[in-house]
Amino acid sequence: MVGPNKDPVSISAIGKDIEKSSKVEDAYNKYANVGFSAEEADFFDNFPEEKHRKMLRKIDFRLVPCLALLYLCAHIDRANIGNAKIEGMLEELRMEDIQYNIAVSVFFVPYILLEVPSNLLLKRFKRPSTYLGILVTCWGIVMTCTGFVKNFGGLLACRLILAVFESGFFPGAVYLITRWYAQRQLQLRVALFYCASALSGAFSGLLAFCIAKMDGTGGISGWAWIFILEGIATVFIGAATFLVLPDTPELSWKWLNAEEIRYLELQTVIKEGGRFHEGETKDKFKWVYLKDLLMDHKVWLQAYILFTASVCAYGLKFTMPSITLSMGFTSAQAQLLTIPPYVAGAISAITFSLFSDRAGWRFPFVAGPLSIIVVGFAILLPLAPNITNEIAGCYIGVMLICIGQYPTNPAGSAWISGNLAGDTKRAMGIALNICLGNSGGLLGSYMFLDSEEEEGYPTGFAIGISLAGLAVIASAVLEWSYWSANKKKAALDEDEIRRQYTDDQLLRLGDKSPLFKYKL
Repeated sequence: MVGPNKDPVSISAIGKDIEKSSKVEDAYNKYANVGFSAEEADFFDNFPEEKHRKMLRKIDFRLVPCLALLYLCAHIDRANIGNAKIEGMLEELRMEDIQYNIAVSVFFVPYILLEVPSNLLLKRFKRPSTYLGILVTCWGIVMTCTGFVKNFGGLLACRLILAVFESGFFPGAVYLITRWYAQRQLQLRVALFYCASALSGAFSGLLAFCIAKMDGTGGISGWAWIFILEGIATVFIGAATFLVLPDTPELSWKWLNAEEIRYLELQTVIKEGGRFHEGETKDKFKWVYLKDLLMDHKVWLQAYILFTASVCAYGLKFTMPSITLSMGFTSAQAQLLTIPPYVAGAISAITFSLFSDRAGWRFPFVAGPLSIIVVGFAILLPLAPNITNEIAGCYIGVMLICIGQYPTNPAGSAWISGNLAGDTKRAMGIALNICLGNSGGLLGSYMFLDSEEEEGYPTGFAIGISLAGLAVIASAVLEWSYWSANKKKAALDEDEIRRQYTDDQLLRLGDKSPLFKYKL
C-alpha cells in the first residue's frame, strides 16, 4: 500500500512526464515540415543557451577572422592599382588617356562571368579550405608578377588573370558563412567579414604610403614595390589558408564536440527546407534552379541594390587617392587621407548589421544606408569643381558615401541568402546575385574620368546620385514583394497543401513551397 505522503510526489512526477511529453510533441510539430524526428526536434529546440553561446564564440573566433583577412587581401590586391597610379605607374608604363580605366575595368569581365561556375565548383570540394586556399595563393602570385610588367599590355594581362582567381572568393566565402550560421545571425557575420573591404582602403593607403618610400630600391620603382610586397604577403596568407580556414561542421570534430556538430547539421537542414531522401537529387536540378533564379524579379531587384553598392564602392576606391590629391595635398598626404573614410565605412557596416540582426529586419538597414549615399553625392556634385576651396565639405561627402555603401552589401547578401532554400540553389543564387551586383565594377571603373578631374568629376557624382536614389525605391519594392508573397501563403490552408503535395515535393520546391516564409 502506498502511503499518503507519496501520492503528491507520484502525481508531481506524472505531471512532469506529461509536461515533457507535451513539449516534445510541440517541438516535433514545429519542425515536422523539415522531416525531423521527435527526438531531433526536442534536441534542437532545447539546446542549452549557454552551450549555444559557447559554440557561436568558437565559430566566430575561427571562421570570421580568417575570411575577413582573406577578403582584406582580395580588395587590397584588386584596388592597389589606384595607389600605384599616383606613385608614377602611368608615366613609367607610358599609359595614356583612358588606358587606366581600361586596365581597371577589364578585371571585372572574367570576375563577373566566373562567379557562378566557381561556386558550383566549390561544392565539389569536400574541404572548402582547399579550393579557397588555391585561389588565394594563385592570385598572390599574379599580384607579385604585376610589379614586373613593363607596358600597358602586361598590366592588362595581369589584371585579367588576377580576376580569374579572385572571382570565386567572395561568393564562396558568403556561401561558407551560410553553412555555419542561422539566418538571424547572418548579417552581422557577413558584415564583420565584409568590413575588410572598407578597411582594405585604409590599409591600402597606409601600405602604399610606407612602401612608396622604397622607390629606387633594387632598381625598382615605388609603385612596383606596392604590387610585389603586397602580392608576396598574399601568397603566404594563401598557404596558411589550407591549414587554418574551417571547412564544414561535420569536418570540424577537432574543435567542436558531437552535440555542437549535430546542432549545426540540424540547423542546416532547416535552412535548406528539409532533407532530400535521394543523395544526388538536388544537383540534378541545378539548371532548373538557374532558370528559376533568372525568372524571379526579386533576385533582379536584390542584384540592382548590390550593383549600386558596387558602382559606388569601386568607383570611389579606384579614384579616392586622385580625389584627395586634387585637394592640393602631396601624394603621401593623399594616401593617408584615404584612411578615415574607409574606417568610418567599416564601423558603419558593423553597426547597421548589428541592429539589423537584432531586429530581424533587412529593409530599413538597406534603404537607410542607400539614402546616406545619395546625400554624400549630392554634397560633392556642386562643391567638387572648387575642391581646393571646399576641402571640408568634399571630405564630408566622401565620408558619407563610405558610411552608406559598406552596410549595403552585407545586408543585401543576408537578405537574398535567407530567401533561397536548397543547398545548391542557395549557392547558385548567392553567386548569381553577387555576379550581377559586381557588374557595377565595370561602370564604377569609368564613372570618374581623368579628363573631368578639373571639372570635379560631375558625371561620376551625378551617376552616383541617380543609382542610389533608384536603389532606395528598389529596396522598397523588394520589401513589398516579400511581404505580399508571405500574405498570400498565409491565406492558404496547410492541410490542403499537404494533401496536394508529398513531403518530397514540398522539399524540392524550396523557397517556392507554399509553406516557405520569406524573411523581410
